[in-house]
Amino acid sequence: MEITILNKKISLEVIIGNIFRLFFVGIVIGSIINQNWFNLFTAILALALTYLPFFIAQKKRIYIPASFQVVILAFIFAAMYLGELYQYYDKFWWWDLMLHSLSGVILGFVGFILVYVLNREKRVKVILSPLFVAFFSISFAVTVGVLWEIFEFSADEIFGLNSQRWTRTGVVDTMWDLIVDFFGGLLIGILGYFYLTKNQPSFFKRAVKVFIDTNKELFSKRRKK
Repeated sequence: MEITILNKKISLEVIIGNIFRLFFVGIVIGSIINQNWFNLFTAILALALTYLPFFIAQKKRIYIPASFQVVILAFIFAAMYLGELYQYYDKFWWWDLMLHSLSGVILGFVGFILVYVLNREKRVKVILSPLFVAFFSISFAVTVGVLWEIFEFSADEIFGLNSQRWTRTGVVDTMWDLIVDFFGGLLIGILGYFYLTKNQPSFFKRAVKVFIDTNKELFSKRRKK
């Protein structure tokens, strides 16, 4: 969707993305004034992450569709702006679980796309089965979830943070995070399996089509199904 501003057409996704960035810029300025260095670091990190899709497109020539970028930006905003800076993790017990469930879905889809691209590569002689693609999607989501928990544990131990919410005990928090990561990846694995075997209309099929249409050059020289 596009909006005309000063005779220039600007996509709604770009406007939403810049609004998210303005929030983080405001936190950066406020943190410097109040000398809150932790919030400053968090805001700068979050602001840098909002430009990750552009970095990937420039370095890897993989373009993330605008609608996907909005989802990623919303996730970063919910996790770092609302979760960390406004302490939603402590105010709402379900906030962390919700975000980990969403991250499992996002990472599961990333894992599916990685294997889907590989499966269409002419230079790769092996055709991976739909069941393996689904399994890889789940494994990718859980593996990245495990790496994130290792990062949180390391940050808590080294810098004395509370990423794993000691009030709930770190083990319980970690296990629930990994469980919902698994179910998020499992959802994508199931949807990906039916997409490859049934190819029936669904939001998952539309999402894959959007990614392919945005990266036509990436798929133009691939093996056709």
